[in-house]
Amino acid sequence: MNIPREKVETIPTIAGVDVAQLGAVALEVATDAARHVRRRRPELFGRTGTSTVTGDDSNTAVSTKSTPTDPVTLADTESEELIRSRLHRLRPDDAVLGEEEGGTVEVPSGVRWVIDPIDGTVNFLYGIPAYAVSVAAQIDGRSVAGAVVDVARDVVYTATSGGGAYELRDGERVRLRANPISRADLALVATGFGYDVDRRRAQGQLMARLLPRVRDLRRVGAAALDLCMVASGAVDAHIEHGLSPWDWAAGALVAAEAGAVVRTPPPESRSADGDATVAVAPGIADEFFGLLDEIGALAPLTASTPGRPRT
Repeated sequence: MNIPREKVETIPTIAGVDVAQLGAVALEVATDAARHVRRRRPELFGRTGTSTVTGDDSNTAVSTKSTPTDPVTLADTESEELIRSRLHRLRPDDAVLGEEEGGTVEVPSGVRWVIDPIDGTVNFLYGIPAYAVSVAAQIDGRSVAGAVVDVARDVVYTATSGGGAYELRDGERVRLRANPISRADLALVATGFGYDVDRRRAQGQLMARLLPRVRDLRRVGAAALDLCMVASGAVDAHIEHGLSPWDWAAGALVAAEAGAVVRTPPPESRSADGDATVAVAPGIADEFFGLLDEIGALAPLTASTPGRPRT
């Protein structure tokens, strides 16, 4: 693996914990889980997910969670079990919060691992190559190390607090920097939508107001990858309401360490709270946040009281 020639920052010790060691664990565990997910998809669904998306209940590899459009697969649960097992072996005293098996809502005093075994499960079902494994370590509710693996492309994004963000691809390690953009009207913006009907309606209204003010919108379907795309320069900004900690814990750190200006929900929040997650290239941060405030996109969109964009 080639190391960039630029100087790598000294990675700190936070609350007596070696952040570099946490980063190494996140990378090891996330890549192990990604290999499992990559192998399991053709075993579970063949080349496509046809039987899982047409109403055929014969495929026992798929069930649903919050709504009929919110799926969970056998690969999701297997991946989370694998991650938890690896973390218990490597860091037995740490807390774990995961999408499928849950965990303590309150932020612990020590290290908490926040994991998404497959971010982008719908893409995984359909065979769309945009789904990820996300593993982050938090101390006092703040992400300090993380890894996001783009499973289908076999690309890894890593970051540690104060240590920068990197992309690992084809044996090379490349430093990530957000785009040097200076005009929000030229920004390519990633977004996503929830599973609750009222929230989706409100999100659609907000995006209809945002779209004429930026270059264009992209809906990839995996928030962790959206945030890493801000870091890599594949998009200029990301805005989405209703993410849970496992959706943003690793990706937001990658974006921030790549120089993006990042706003995340509180660490004890959940999707139902409807808080906004925002990451934006620094050159347009003030303008973009001002635009979001103007259209009412910085306020929470809860499932029960979705609210309306400002007129």
